[in-house]
Amino acid sequence: MTIDHRLPSAREGQTFSGESLLVRYANLVKLPHTLFALPFALLGVLEASFQRGVTWRQVGLVVIAFSAARWVAMAFNRIVDREFDARNPRTRNREIPRGALSVTQAWVSVVIAAALFVASAAGLNRLCLYLSPLALGWVMLYSLSKRFTWWPHLWLGMSLAIAPVGGYLAITGAWSSPWWTLIAISLAVMGALRLFFAKTALGLSMMAAAVDAEGALTTGINVPLMRTLTFVLGGLVGGLAGILVGPLVTVYFDMGLLLTLKGFAAAILGGLANPMGAIAGGVTLGLLESLAIVTVSSGYKDVIAMAILIVIMIAMPNGLLGRRLRKGG
Repeated sequence: MTIDHRLPSAREGQTFSGESLLVRYANLVKLPHTLFALPFALLGVLEASFQRGVTWRQVGLVVIAFSAARWVAMAFNRIVDREFDARNPRTRNREIPRGALSVTQAWVSVVIAAALFVASAAGLNRLCLYLSPLALGWVMLYSLSKRFTWWPHLWLGMSLAIAPVGGYLAITGAWSSPWWTLIAISLAVMGALRLFFAKTALGLSMMAAAVDAEGALTTGINVPLMRTLTFVLGGLVGGLAGILVGPLVTVYFDMGLLLTLKGFAAAILGGLANPMGAIAGGVTLGLLESLAIVTVSSGYKDVIAMAILIVIMIAMPNGLLGRRLRKGG
């Protein structure tokens, strides 16, 4: 058998010829790919056009914002994967491994593109500005998701999936009006989390590390990593909750404090370390608040709900689903 030791072509597909600084930067992020992904964002703009008028300025800002976000994601991916690219014959001729661009130059482009993205979002509306850091964080985390999951392309698909949402919000400046939207999204997230913790190796490892850290260590589970990933997942879910609730309340720096306390109370009510218990506790707490509004006054809904919560916790200290948890459910 003959082994071909020839180096691969110096140019990958969808790149430009030449060695000018502009060409090297364009090839770093495979700029032509932006043209193929841009329609995702423009679909959201098209949907929003049925509700609001669309100006050329808004379309231009959407194009700039999307291109800048993709630049951030691609350049950051090249930076964090540079050592792997250097060892891979297919990618060793990319700009950073072959020295055409330094890591510092790549980081400068990331910072400039991120600033351009935030500025474009601010030029569209306040909601887009508030969501811009979360969007950047999500698309950048794709590059790191390859370190802890076999499904990085699912993460990438979700990154593309938020593009139509961004295009829609860029024009309307608000979420869609049907009342069931938040409920549908919440149910979808709860179902996804349930499947994640029950059916995936990573989810089961995170649960094991939370319930019995020492036992998890004996089975080879990296407990510190699981705790870090749990913190990251909690932050992502909390960020999503802020996105969903933000348009319904006045946005200010500590707007999530009361909601966080209620979420913690709901988790205790349903049974700690039991995701389904947290859902049951949240629904119960919401019903208690609604009952307080109907029977007494909206001004006392938090006090009455918390008082009833305390009574339930005294009567059922293990939570609503605590007994099932003790049996291993």
